[in-house]
Parts: sequence; C-alpha cells; structure tokens
Amino acid sequence: MIFVAAGTQDGRELAGYLLEKGYDVVASVVSQYGQALLQSYPGIKINDKPLDEAGLREYLDNNEVECFVDASHPYAANISSNAMAACAKCGVPYIRFERETSPLDYAKAHYVTDYKSAAQKAGELGENIFLTTGSRSLAIFAQSEALKQKRIVCRILPEPEVIKEARELGFTPDNIIAMQGPFSQELNKELFIKYGADVVVTKNSGTLGGADTKFAAVKELNLPLVVIDRPKVAYTNVTDSYEGVLEFIEKYKML
Repeated sequence: MIFVAAGTQDGRELAGYLLEKGYDVVASVVSQYGQALLQSYPGIKINDKPLDEAGLREYLDNNEVECFVDASHPYAANISSNAMAACAKCGVPYIRFERETSPLDYAKAHYVTDYKSAAQKAGELGENIFLTTGSRSLAIFAQSEALKQKRIVCRILPEPEVIKEARELGFTPDNIIAMQGPFSQELNKELFIKYGADVVVTKNSGTLGGADTKFAAVKELNLPLVVIDRPKVAYTNVTDSYEGVLEFIEKYKML
C-alpha cells in the first residue's frame, strides 16, 4: 500500500495517478472538503485522522505501508518532518513531492521567513493589508502589534469553521472574502482594488496554488508585496513530478 499525504490538489491528483498505475493507495486528509474531493477516485482508501509522528509510526506499522509519498502543502513543514522521522524508524521509503515555485522578478517584493515577520513588514508598508495566506496564520496577523491600527482583509476558504475562526479573531464581514481559489489575474486585481489594498501578503505556493496570477496582479497595480518564503526542509528524497514519484516507488519493486 502507498500512503499519500494528500492535503492539496496536486496531492489528490497524485493519489489518483498512483491508483491508475495499479497501486493500492491510502490518502490522508484532515478536512471534510478534502475527503469529499478524494471520494471521486474509485477504490481509494482515506485516512481522516490527524497523525503526529507517533501516530504515523503506528499507522505505518499496522497497515503494511510500503512507501510514503509526502504531497502535503509546501508550507506544512511539521508534517514533512514527522513523516521523515516516522518512516526512518519504521523502515518505510519516503519521497517528497514538492511543487515548483512561481518565478518572481519584482522590485517591490519583500521576502520574509515567517508570519510574524510578514505582519511586521506589512505594517511598515501600508494601512490596508490584504492577506492571501490562508486561515492557519490568521491569529498571528490579528494579534500583531504592528497591525493594531491597520485594516486587515483576509481571503479564506468558504468553510463554516474557517469563517467562524476569522470572526472570533475580530475580522468583520466587510473584511472577510470567503472564496475558493485559485483566482485569475483579473479577479485578483479587482479584489485588490475593491478592498483598497495598500500591500498584499502571500506565500509562493506555485502555479497550482495561484501564486503566478497573484504576482501578476500585484505587479500590474504596482503594489508592495510581502512574500513568505517556504520553510527550509532537508528532504531525504524529493521530486517535482508525478513520474518521479512513480520511478521512486518502482525502484522498490512494490507493484
């Protein structure tokens, strides 16, 4: 059985790709939305329980997992670290599928290493802050001293629990955009204009994550851009293609 950490679109597609190649696949997701999307792949098994390193070791030992494919979000460094540690202890081959970043050549791009630094830099650059960093980091921006007197607009998934969290953190309805991306360059531009963005905060999640169209819209409007760099993780094995994952699996002759 192949275990795929599949909390992203490309993770789900990769799980489906391996199914088509004849492998038994269990895909791991923690959101109900992710589960619903995976159910379109006939024959796939789904793990919906969050697993830390100990939980992963137990799962790998008890379910005859022959290979671990880490297609978690590019910014989910803890998942990758836990997976590599668990695989090393259980003797399970590990490979990371890492989507490519979107190229950016822009004089007004400011690069930071974490969310707190992003909040600080955004506060220095403008009064109206437009967040495109997802829901997991909302608390950092909402509680940042650098943004106390700023307007913060967040673009998040239209899931009830995510919107509830944003409201509890103090985001008012006129500062919440609940939409499913990725977004076109034109829609990004119109949203930045509508909400009066002085500065946009984002991550480089690659073309599949819509980073390219965000970058293009920001450049067209000549806005400052704060880019949170991807975490630096020393993956034991890594590829940027589905074919590379398949070659790695086939090297261990598990078909």
